Amino acid sequence: WSGLDVPLHYLFIVVVAVNSTLLTINAGDYIFYTDWMWTSFVVFSVSQSTMLVVGAIYYMLFTGVPGTATYYATIMTIYTWVAKGAWFALGYPYDFIVVPVWIPSAMLLDLTYWATRRNKHAAIIIGGTLVGLSFPLFNMVNLLLVRDPLEVAFKYPRPTLPAYMTPIEPQVGKFYNSPVALGSGAGAVLSVPIAALGAKLNTWTYRWMAA
Repeated sequence: WSGLDVPLHYLFIVVVAVNSTLLTINAGDYIFYTDWMWTSFVVFSVSQSTMLVVGAIYYMLFTGVPGTATYYATIMTIYTWVAKGAWFALGYPYDFIVVPVWIPSAMLLDLTYWATRRNKHAAIIIGGTLVGLSFPLFNMVNLLLVRDPLEVAFKYPRPTLPAYMTPIEPQVGKFYNSPVALGSGAGAVLSVPIAALGAKLNTWTYRWMAA
């Protein structure tokens, strides 16, 4: 690799982290998650933890530097806060959008990689499990510190929302009693194979670079 390659790799991480943040927005941070917060918490937890782990482990293994996963999650967080500000500029209250808490879970992935002396398989199995377990916990703490987005959704309905998507009061205990436990359990199981996919994508990238 030339001296220019390393900055280009980090720029590449920035580009993909920004794009994955856009995927987060489309996956439901703004409409699906804000309107259907408690009943969709498990689905949101799984989608966010798996999306985080696939990108974070990809770039962490690509650079071989513990800390890259946290860097990746930080860019996602900053970009989402910028998007949050854009909604505020449109006239919505600033706490209308809740930014997911990715950074602590990414730090656990980095710590696993560092503590196991850059062991790829430990990062996949242990790190992937920790991300899946921790994200719903950190994110629920985050939600408890802000005004209820569901209440805000009733107060500030989006003009683009079709009639069938009008917010309804969720039945929290109807299907499950602990969305955090379910989200953590499902996230821990699913984040490991998705982390393995991220590692495999890394292998394909090296082959593409060598071609």
